[in-house]
This record gives sequence, C-alpha cells and structure tokens, in this order.
Amino acid sequence: MLVSLLLGLLTSRAEDLEYELELGGGLGTGFYLGDVNSTPFAHLGGMGGVVARRIFNPRMAIKGNLAVAHLSGSSDGYFIPSDPNSGTAAGGEAVNVKFKRNVIDLGAQFEMNFWGYGLGNSYKNHSRITPYALAGMGFTLAPGGAETAFALNLPVGVGVKYKVRPRLNIGLEWTMRFTTSDALDAESKEMSQLIHPYGIKSVGLKNKDCYSFTMVFVTYDLCPKYRKCNND
Repeated sequence: MLVSLLLGLLTSRAEDLEYELELGGGLGTGFYLGDVNSTPFAHLGGMGGVVARRIFNPRMAIKGNLAVAHLSGSSDGYFIPSDPNSGTAAGGEAVNVKFKRNVIDLGAQFEMNFWGYGLGNSYKNHSRITPYALAGMGFTLAPGGAETAFALNLPVGVGVKYKVRPRLNIGLEWTMRFTTSDALDAESKEMSQLIHPYGIKSVGLKNKDCYSFTMVFVTYDLCPKYRKCNND
C-alpha cells in the first residue's frame, strides 16, 4: 500500500509539470493547387520534416518547421496554351504538360489550443487532447526548373494533439500554404508556359501557386518550467 501511494505521488508530480519546449518530427502527404491542378487531395506526394514548439502556456505556442515535400500535377483536363500571346481565337495550341518537383518549406506558426493542453492540474481543466488552429509565415524554395522559385508562404490550418504520456505527444495537422510564386509548377525550361500560362500577371497572392500538408507528428517535451518551492 505504501509503495502504491509513493508511485501515485511521483506520477502526479510528473503530470503536474509544464514544459517550455517540444521537439519531434512528422510524416504525411502533400498536394499542389495551381494551373495544372484545381482538385484538393489530387496528385498526392510524400512529405516529412522536423517540428519544434515554444510553449507559452497550455493554450498558446509558437511552432517552427522545416519540411520537404514532393509536388506534382498534370494538364489533363485543363487548357494550357503554348503561346498565350498568339493572337488566335483559341489562345494558341494546347500543350500537354506534367510536372514533379520537390519543395523545401521553412516557417513558423502561432498555435491556439481550443482547450488547455496537459496532464494533471485538473483544477485548471487541462485536457490531454485538444483541437487547435494555426496561422503564420514562412518561405518556400523549389530549386532548379525553368526558374528557381523562392517565395513567401502564408500557412493556415487546423489540427488535433493528444498527450500519450506526460512528455510524449502525437497529433494530426492539416495546413494550406499560400505562396507568392507562380513558378512552383515550372519544373523545366520547356514548361515555362506554366508561369503566367494565360498571359495574365498576378499581384500578391492572386493567381499564385499553393500547396497543402497533411501530417502525423510525434513530439517530446523538453525543459521543465521552473517552479518555486512552496517551503521557501
């Protein structure tokens, strides 16, 4: 009975601790939306990366990510003119193009948990599972191709996280990443017509390429927060 009581006290103390950092990684799928794909979750490719969170309190955190994803698309079912400035009524001869390209994503997002996230501290109504929303800013690099695409991206999304153990977390996250580039799908110089394919130049995020990640992640809590001893 004494051993059970001691184990219970130790478990309770571990659960009551709060941590400042999370570090881990994730794997999942990604898809591209642009001139040669307008259907969400079509042409899925693999993605993976590392994630780190700076935890401010049970409801708020800043997450950083470095991810690599494989994007693809096809002009099947889309009219892509070979020369949008040909002056013909049809806008030029149609071309059939496909692309496959890797992109590197580096960014940070602010996360807001719907419920206070954590174990223990039942008097604070903490929950071991919570949905959350996120928004932030990052950079996208797609090397090579008709031109190396380097662009700002604005990620928004939702997710859910679950605390398996006092320091172990798993979760599922979906994000859309809106970029300032229209060249993510220009895999080669022969496909440069996918940069402004209809001869209309865009400004800001209008008519630009974007992509999405669906990721399962695992993280581990680091750096317990300092707590002043009540006996001092």
